[in-house]
Amino acid sequence: MKISAAFPPVPATPDHIVLAEELGYETAWVYDTPALQLDVWMTLALAGVRTERIRLGPGVMIPSLRHPMTTAAAIATLVGLVGPERVIIGAGTGFTGRRAMGQKPLRWADFPDMVADIQALLRGETIDVDGRAARMLHWPGQAVERPIEVPWIVAVNGPRGLAAAAEMGCGVFTSRPRPDADYGGIDDVILLGFGTIMDDDETIESPRVLDTAGPGVSVAYHAFLEQRDARLSNLPNAERLAEITDAMDPDKRHLALHEGHLTELNAIDREVLTPESLPIAPFVCRAEEVRERMERLAAAGITEVSFQPMGDVERELRAFAAAAEI
Repeated sequence: MKISAAFPPVPATPDHIVLAEELGYETAWVYDTPALQLDVWMTLALAGVRTERIRLGPGVMIPSLRHPMTTAAAIATLVGLVGPERVIIGAGTGFTGRRAMGQKPLRWADFPDMVADIQALLRGETIDVDGRAARMLHWPGQAVERPIEVPWIVAVNGPRGLAAAAEMGCGVFTSRPRPDADYGGIDDVILLGFGTIMDDDETIESPRVLDTAGPGVSVAYHAFLEQRDARLSNLPNAERLAEITDAMDPDKRHLALHEGHLTELNAIDREVLTPESLPIAPFVCRAEEVRERMERLAAAGITEVSFQPMGDVERELRAFAAAAEI
């Protein structure tokens, strides 16, 4: 199984990607979360000029956040910096990238065409944008030559997304693999995995463990709440989340709910999360348990784990790399 790492685009991320390469991680995925962190493409470029092997890509970029030509030019820039063999593009409908701005994710009815437009531009084709013809007009020396061919991954969690990914010929990126998921015909199935490798003297009750793994666990609470998913009721202390958020202005609730998303526990998270919440994350465990968990994921169809280190990022990258034996 491939082992990769996922990062929010913060100032230290290029340094962390350099370390991830040294430790043997396959790919560095960087989130496209402009309401929460910095620009994904600038972060990838900074990491690209400082690394030699590790693959780089947005994990995942949201097509609606930019004009398709802008995204195509960003991809061309990254390919020009590091070569097409080191670039992989993840795209998604925007659970975080749009929800953090109070917007619903893109519809699966619209999403594939948005991705197809960017891919067509990269092939050097002409597309229609707002009723006008558009094509990458870069002359030789201004960008890498078209066609620009790089692999694509799409973020999915439900059957509609899986069906769309298969039709698009893309791999998939998931944070919550469903027991009924059918990954047949999809070569790359990437799990965004959260957690922390516990030291010998730590337990699931240890404050460091909750502070480190908690931001990843809270994602499930946030997602199920906003999607009105019945699975929220199965999470520990879920009723407290409902109490807090029901009392908020619905037009501004997303600002409080997503604050610190995937990096820190915000005020709502600290009211809701308990040590009993942590087993939701696949890698809140000791080092000797990681290989067995990897084997179970592989049996479920996962081909790559993308681990997001939180808290002491260097410590987490090193501990997970050692436990996964990469």
